[in-house]
Amino acid sequence: MNEQGIKDSVRRKYGQIVKNQSCCGSGCCTSGDMRYTMKEDYSHLKGYEHIADYGLGCGLPTQFAGIRQGDTVLDLGSGAGNDCFVARALTGETGQVIGIDFTPEMVEKATLNASALGYTNVTFHKGDIENMPFPDHMADVVISNCVLNLLPSKDKVFHEIFRVLKPGGHFCISDIVLVGELPVALKDNVDFYTGCIAGAIQKDRYLEHIANAGFTQVSVVKENKIALPDSVIKGSDGTFSVLSITVTGESAANGITFAPQALGVPVWR
Repeated sequence: MNEQGIKDSVRRKYGQIVKNQSCCGSGCCTSGDMRYTMKEDYSHLKGYEHIADYGLGCGLPTQFAGIRQGDTVLDLGSGAGNDCFVARALTGETGQVIGIDFTPEMVEKATLNASALGYTNVTFHKGDIENMPFPDHMADVVISNCVLNLLPSKDKVFHEIFRVLKPGGHFCISDIVLVGELPVALKDNVDFYTGCIAGAIQKDRYLEHIANAGFTQVSVVKENKIALPDSVIKGSDGTFSVLSITVTGESAANGITFAPQALGVPVWR
């Protein structure tokens, strides 16, 4: 499948989730005996809204994003608005939270949710994360939750993130990466692509893309191994792992404004 075909498949899948008003109760959606669980509990976080939670995340990026009062926060792949509403609780009414998603149904649903909640400083836009319709240096913080693995050009995405961040701004992204080689049968499975696995790349390569885009202070602040169902593992050599990671990085400026090492985790580069 070419890049456009991949995007079209993802868009259809997530549009259907909105129409069904639910996912499969796990992380990124798969079906039948290919389901797996990786969702983390949002319900304890200030700003959490059940109506915006389809169970599509693989981490809690806002937990490590260092969002401050008055910040402008950009959420990539904002879905129904779940992470945006949590981010708003951190920015307060003086901040601004902007979501971008390329699934029209998700943008419409998120906009309706924000309106129902009376939020005037949270907006949602339809757009491609690989070519965002935003000006340079517009965001203090970029967040994303289990989305970038769905996009064919990870390198281009991180360059776009660097472009829209202010100097000294930073990102916090939860995503899916691999250690070892994914079996060919899984790489070619469309359901596993829209379910966040087949489009994932090697962890080291993922971190290299981040560094090559110009980010400093790159750090993996959280990492979990995803337990795949027996039906997926069966027939493989068992030498690969699928990980959920939360990674941070800073757009260099004079002075360090965001220090992930203060959280007690190593800086990658």
